[in-house]
Amino acid sequence: MMVAAGADLQNLVAALDAALLPCLPARELQAADRSTHPSHQVDVERHARDFMETAKSLQLFFIKAQHQHKPTREEALRKELATLEAELKAKDALIEAQNKLLQSWQGLLQAQRNVLVKELEQV
Repeated sequence: MMVAAGADLQNLVAALDAALLPCLPARELQAADRSTHPSHQVDVERHARDFMETAKSLQLFFIKAQHQHKPTREEALRKELATLEAELKAKDALIEAQNKLLQSWQGLLQAQRNVLVKELEQV
């Protein structure tokens, strides 16, 4: 499939190149001649139209390729879910670490309280 797509792309680029080449001399002839001869105007317009149609084909090729490589809704949701689960695990780990710190601080406060209570009882 990739080989066919590569060949299609090369064909489209070659067609775009082939459509562009006639535009250049026709445009130069029209500019140099400065005549309003209808055949020159028609030639330029025809070549420009051919070039634009070929460019449009190339653009459609790229849009099609982009849509083919776009993940399905299910894949996108699975990826988002995995990201959210990883974020949740990281936050759970942070919460657990903070809880351990809080428990150690509570233990220190309780020990300090016990020391102060004993000192008050001795007074």
